Amino acid sequence: MDDAADHPDQFWRGLRLRWWGALTGIVAGGFDTALLSRIGVALTIGGWDARLLIATYFGISFAVLGYLFGALLEGRRRERRTAAQLHAQSEATAAARARGAQHEKLAALGQLAATIAHEVRNPLGVMRSAAQTLSETLPPSSAAASQASQFIVAEIDRLANVVNSILSYARPLQLAPRAISAAELFERAAALASGDPTCRLVNIVRPPSPGARPLYADADLISQVLLGLLGNAAEAMPGGGSVTLDCVQLPDAVQLRVTDSGPGVPADLRARIFDPFVTTRARGTGLGLAVARQIIDAHGGHIEVGDGERGGARFIITLPAARAALAA
Repeated sequence: MDDAADHPDQFWRGLRLRWWGALTGIVAGGFDTALLSRIGVALTIGGWDARLLIATYFGISFAVLGYLFGALLEGRRRERRTAAQLHAQSEATAAARARGAQHEKLAALGQLAATIAHEVRNPLGVMRSAAQTLSETLPPSSAAASQASQFIVAEIDRLANVVNSILSYARPLQLAPRAISAAELFERAAALASGDPTCRLVNIVRPPSPGARPLYADADLISQVLLGLLGNAAEAMPGGGSVTLDCVQLPDAVQLRVTDSGPGVPADLRARIFDPFVTTRARGTGLGLAVARQIIDAHGGHIEVGDGERGGARFIITLPAARAALAA
């Protein structure tokens, strides 16, 4: 398919450029003829006044040169446009290969995680039950043994959380999207956080958002993401603080914002904070935000982190609006 059919606007711009070059040449030819006559050059042929003939000759010659110059400029533009398209296609191909490699890694990780879960979960459950029973049957005088039992239970829970995190990251997502309001998602996340001991010192603020369009998402998965962000904010504010849940309406999307009053995320960590196994917590798995990004990407959205207006961290989740997603 030719350039005119592929890019009609670009074709007409190129045509206008060529004809502007020709018009400029005609004007230049007339100007040169007038200048020669002005400085006293005799423009005659066989005694006849040849100014009109010479002006026509100059005009045609310069018009052809101007047209060719315009065509040359358009050719350079077309080359740059083609180079940009080839570069974009190359980047898209590289991104597709990277996604393919990532999918292969996730498949291998999923198989490994399933094996770990099968081999480790049952023994961990038995050990936890035994340690819990031991802790409950020890006499009050055995404080050291009771503390050791509680430590064993806590470590088993941590290992089980690691296994569950790996499974969550490696397991293929099954979306069940529907139209849902941001207010409903925030209400669900806040209700879940109220039962989490980690969030007991966090004050969750939910400003009203009248007129906000519903978004198109899997309510359970997005609530899971919001709950994870609330838990991260609570851990960043061990002495307590506030977290604001609000939304911003975009033309074809809705932004869910989680802003805390904590210390914020260091600038040098923001570019990789959503990568697997990256964490600032001594006992963290580094998979919570990676799973969050995986969920948001599966919805056709994106998640980013920045600074809140009054400091602290602000996580912004952009998801398609319900009507825009259904139209697509």
